[in-house]
Amino acid sequence: MISSGSLFSQVISLIDRALFQQAVKRHQVEKSSKGFSSWTQLVSLLFSQFAGANSLREISGGLATIRGKINHLGLKEAPNKSTLSYANAHRPWQFFETIFYQTLAKVQSLANFRKKKFRFKNPLFSIDSSTIDLCLKVFDWAHFRRTKGAVKLHLLLDHAGYLPCWAYLSDGKFADIRAARMLKLPPGAIVAMDRGYNDYTLFGSWCRGGVYFVTRLKDKTDYQVVEELESKPEQNIVADDIIRFNAPQSWEKCPYNLRLVSFYNAEKDEILHFLTNNFKLAASTIAAIYKERWQIELFFKAIKQNLKVKTFLGTNENAVKSQLWTALTTMLLMKYLQLKSKLGWSLSNLVALLRINLLTYRDLWAWIDQPYDVGVLEPSPPTLFPL
Repeated sequence: MISSGSLFSQVISLIDRALFQQAVKRHQVEKSSKGFSSWTQLVSLLFSQFAGANSLREISGGLATIRGKINHLGLKEAPNKSTLSYANAHRPWQFFETIFYQTLAKVQSLANFRKKKFRFKNPLFSIDSSTIDLCLKVFDWAHFRRTKGAVKLHLLLDHAGYLPCWAYLSDGKFADIRAARMLKLPPGAIVAMDRGYNDYTLFGSWCRGGVYFVTRLKDKTDYQVVEELESKPEQNIVADDIIRFNAPQSWEKCPYNLRLVSFYNAEKDEILHFLTNNFKLAASTIAAIYKERWQIELFFKAIKQNLKVKTFLGTNENAVKSQLWTALTTMLLMKYLQLKSKLGWSLSNLVALLRINLLTYRDLWAWIDQPYDVGVLEPSPPTLFPL
């Protein structure tokens, strides 16, 4: 990481340039670039996310105004808005997907040292999707409804650090269960999900693969109780049963006994029925795991409120997906700062204060621990970012 420079230059230096160059060669993104580097494009898209720039003109103009500081970003000059627009439309979005997963590996290595909320050693995930509405006349590829367009972000959240560890971008018509079937989870993993992912074929596949799931049981599911386990009313556990599906087609797809935990929710005065294939954890832990699923809802809320994922710099599919993958990379960088800081930032507060101080010269690691006490440094002479 660079030792001096603006907060923005220090943040983007967290991206491994050696791995970045490997991605450039792998996707051949600079084969016909005519001088416009992929690093310039990535920095421009990251600047849009961190600075809250709403248009190509704001990105180009914003980077042009910092003059001498631009060398610390690894740029020779600010990008022309038409050149950036063309690159967003034509440089493959899969390149930015690769940058996301490279950054994820770095952040996960830090998150693994953090204390876990649950006592069990199983990795815990949650899966869900969020729909971003688009104008069908402008984004004619994003099919959703007859008069509406949308892009859907399918996400797997790793609860060790609450990191997005897998994502898939589709149009609004793409079913959630199809995205879930793409997942390749390690044996022993636990996945929390809502009732939209109830699928007997998926349940059967995960049971065979040693993957555990916790979900809500649909109201009209046909099943029979095989065995009643001991329940603990003092923990709001109304019933703890082993069940099997009755319908022949359901049993054919999922020929396994499952566990049904009935939990009384005192806040809403209702009984919730949690379906799982884990018979080892306490019933109260099963209920707590499903409650923890709310973290993925908070993640979607945070990314929509703090980053640029509802207004886009281009209208074709490639430009939209490039921007969304860059937004997810931005979120990983924010999470890394959260994990490194001793202050206990909320994400919204970190985004807001970093945006205000983005181009000021401060020691990043001192600033994230004491943002109100670390003074502004004098800029060092311009030096090129290491290639």
